Amino acid sequence: MEDHHFPRNLALLCSYYSSIAEVCRKLDVNRQQFNKYLNGQSRPSRHNMRRVCDFFGVTESEMLLEPGRFQELVALRRRPMEAAVGADPLRHLEILYQRSSPLDRYVGYYFRYFYSFGYAGQIIKSLGVIYEKDGRYYWKNFEMMRRRTTGARTTVSKYMGAVLMISERIYVLEYEALLQKSITQMTLYPSYHTRVDQMLGVQTGGPVRRGRRPGASRVLLEYLGRRVDVRKALAQADIYPPEDPQIPPGVRRLIENEIPAGAYVLEAEEP
Repeated sequence: MEDHHFPRNLALLCSYYSSIAEVCRKLDVNRQQFNKYLNGQSRPSRHNMRRVCDFFGVTESEMLLEPGRFQELVALRRRPMEAAVGADPLRHLEILYQRSSPLDRYVGYYFRYFYSFGYAGQIIKSLGVIYEKDGRYYWKNFEMMRRRTTGARTTVSKYMGAVLMISERIYVLEYEALLQKSITQMTLYPSYHTRVDQMLGVQTGGPVRRGRRPGASRVLLEYLGRRVDVRKALAQADIYPPEDPQIPPGVRRLIENEIPAGAYVLEAEEP
């Protein structure tokens, strides 16, 4: 993402209005100053950037995309939905997909860590992947449980779902694909480091095979890369006691489900 893309992307958004004057009037910004944004002579302050992004319905990171990709994104969001899609109950998911930002940099494999909903005090380490197909982003996750004595698998759970990025948050909505009796929703902080390393968030769901009480937990995704030895990574997927070497101490601290004094809801740690 480059700053010099901003003027061209801003000009594209303005082209959907009758004039620059109309945009300035609705934004309540000085026309002379706004022209400097369009000419690349100056960049909006953080406050004004937020106002501009909110007005046009985009994010700051999207405003800095390469103009070709940005034009595709804007065209997709402004494209009227087909009548058949609009009449279908899935139109709500279609609306969310049209609002979603590109997730290219997050494509790849992850270890997922969280305290189990069904086995008190145990941490699940599973293998997940974000992948792209036809411009949409999807999620697969595999959970394994093994006998400690032999290492033989006793339980396998496969989750599949959709991935969206809206308003600087990543949402993963997944269902348990084998029994089809459980839905989990993760909300994650995006990673804006030079390379993706960890993403923190909160998820809601419940145990698949016992009980029906819903719950919430902190969750951490540890990025492994776009290509991994899947068989080797799956060999590490299991349920572990917190002190097990397979659970890094830093990860264990970030997924502890404690609500501090003065707080009333479970929130993810700041990244």
